[in-house]
Amino acid sequence: MINNKKKVITICCSASFYEQSLDIEKELKKLGFKVKMPITAKIMQKNNNFNVKDYKPWHTDKSYYKKKTKLILGHFKKVIECDAVLVLNYEKNGQKGYIGGNGLMEMTIAFHYKKPIFIYNKIQEDLNIKEEIYGLNSIFLNGDLAKICKILR
Repeated sequence: MINNKKKVITICCSASFYEQSLDIEKELKKLGFKVKMPITAKIMQKNNNFNVKDYKPWHTDKSYYKKKTKLILGHFKKVIECDAVLVLNYEKNGQKGYIGGNGLMEMTIAFHYKKPIFIYNKIQEDLNIKEEIYGLNSIFLNGDLAKICKILR
């Protein structure tokens, strides 16, 4: 029996990369995958506004951290429900291959649930969470999404 079920990939990344994540989503769909996205990326797309500060009210009012908690838990659920995660890591604040705290947490959830962790670009060797990223058995794509097909199919 042939399994025709589409594999599901959850995209994880800094909110600073949400605009790029929409292009990656299209590419993954062309490759035959179903894609789960951060909800804020879709809201940004709908609003045609990718200014990250406009979507982080907790930076100015701590009472909004409840919203941040809800977003974290919602994306954890997507990580648990998928077949693999793809971490998008572009340059941010002069650091190539940036992966932040949320990205690392999502990778940890994926690792715990035995999901492959794909990382789009190389990381800098001086990245402060380098040991953890390598320790999670991350698979580096070097920008080649087709490598996911070879591993997941």
